[in-house]
Amino acid sequence: MDRQLNFTLMKYNKTFLASSFLIATAFFSVSCVNGNRDDKKGDTTEATSTNAAAKPDFPYDLANPVKYNMPHNLFEISGIVFHNGDPKEVFAIQDEDGDLFHLGLGDKESKFTKFGGKGDYEDVTIIKNYFIVLKSNGELHTFPISELSKPEATNVTKTKDLVPKAEYEGLAADEKNNMIYVLTKDSKPDSKAKASSIYGFKVGDDGSLTAAGEFSLSHKEIEKASGSSKSRFRPSALAKNPKTNEWYVLSSVNKLLVITDADFKVKAIQALDPGLFNQPEGIAFDRDNNLYISNEGGTLAAGNILLFKVKK
Repeated sequence: MDRQLNFTLMKYNKTFLASSFLIATAFFSVSCVNGNRDDKKGDTTEATSTNAAAKPDFPYDLANPVKYNMPHNLFEISGIVFHNGDPKEVFAIQDEDGDLFHLGLGDKESKFTKFGGKGDYEDVTIIKNYFIVLKSNGELHTFPISELSKPEATNVTKTKDLVPKAEYEGLAADEKNNMIYVLTKDSKPDSKAKASSIYGFKVGDDGSLTAAGEFSLSHKEIEKASGSSKSRFRPSALAKNPKTNEWYVLSSVNKLLVITDADFKVKAIQALDPGLFNQPEGIAFDRDNNLYISNEGGTLAAGNILLFKVKK
């Protein structure tokens, strides 16, 4: 009887120890994963590296940015811009609400001013002390920077039918020439020559907009430079490099950065690592010519802004 009891107890202890080991292992694994997630959420700045290599003569190392995680209300961060190139404060919008956010890149919280209702807002720029925000249908919302001190902007001008009906994602200012440029996401459906249309407007001292030309970004040139024609080019943002006068055109869908001259003629292509660029939809330069690209958040990842310092 005692021998049978001892055998049963030994068998139970082995089973218990094995189960405890498995539970402890699982708990340790989950703790490590959660710890890593918490670290990513807690650290607003971190160095990131990938195996993607940029061309030696390209002025930015696109594989090694400094990453700034955004607050939760900028999970779907879209367009970004700096005022006079000052990187101490970034202005941003997100896809769903008519709110203009502003924050320091290392801040864990952001302030915002409401300028419109629900909608698909894609990009933002600043020119002549006016904010201009682009909706996906081409509608523009313009209001003075002074409105930023209010919870809700009251002096907002909505401009419709300024551009043809299409889907738009890119808006950028060229302050030297008092111009803004609105970029289509898709080429014209009836166009034989595949190209993204870009519409230019002169900006008056009162923020008024006057048509000043139409430009074209050739998809064939992009295909030739990239060596691939598998998917159509769908740009998501653009910004002008103030030092070189080159346009940097971003495509979230294609994971590409296209560099053009001042007239949008393609000069070079840079592939973007999908592991680093989850959904790149905003681009800007600061006054020191550093490059910034914003990404919408994804599974287990916050929205972020990646800083690429210009090579010395």
